[in-house]
Amino acid sequence: MDYSPREMMAIAAAREIRDGDIVFCGTGISMLAAMAGKHISAPNSVIFFETGAIDSQLEEVPLAVADPRVMFRTSVNGSLADAFATMQNRFTGAHVVGILGAAQIDRYGNLNSTVIGDYEKPAVRFSGSGGAADVASFVNRTIIFMQHEKRKFVQKLDYMTSAGWLDGPEGRKNAGLGGGGPWAVVTNMAVMGFEEETKEMYLREYYPGVTPRQVLDKTGFEIDISRARETPPPTPRELKILREQCDPQKLILG
Repeated sequence: MDYSPREMMAIAAAREIRDGDIVFCGTGISMLAAMAGKHISAPNSVIFFETGAIDSQLEEVPLAVADPRVMFRTSVNGSLADAFATMQNRFTGAHVVGILGAAQIDRYGNLNSTVIGDYEKPAVRFSGSGGAADVASFVNRTIIFMQHEKRKFVQKLDYMTSAGWLDGPEGRKNAGLGGGGPWAVVTNMAVMGFEEETKEMYLREYYPGVTPRQVLDKTGFEIDISRARETPPPTPRELKILREQCDPQKLILG
């Protein structure tokens, strides 16, 4: 293959972004995926950041959401409050896609980015939610980046930081949450979706060179693999845009 797993992940996520989407993203590969989506297939998508940069015209990938480059030729240079108001506004919120990551995920797309182990005496303590809990609670769709390992795809979270579908079809409604919930989980092996009725995770796509059985073996709970199809590999155009327009300095791609 003439592309890396990280490039495949970025392009797989970029393909999930629709023209006209308003994309709320953080630092790293989520930012790269948002840029790639805008350049490849969603030119009318709008990228915005929790630091208040709305409709950023990114010419190269910033190092973080506080990098001054996120403010280049924006429609609005606002504040954190402006960014979260955009996300929760009843008119714009229906079009917002949030891109998140976490340390753990369960079958309903609930996320843990707080602790591994007991909360009071954890084996590892992470930075926590930031704005992820708000994003997961209010936006119309979330795309989640994960490394595909059993220790990350778990039967039960050590701590719930950000709500997915909670405990199933009525979970979000019963909790009073808006938004549409998790849409896709993009990993270094596959793209996972969620059943329309049960809201349980299933294998939607597996990358070239990967088998559905390998994905199942790396998942800490049972998933349906019967409908999975192979992900089309990145096209030369997609790779050229990703490498030469989005991240020519290899800040994210490495």
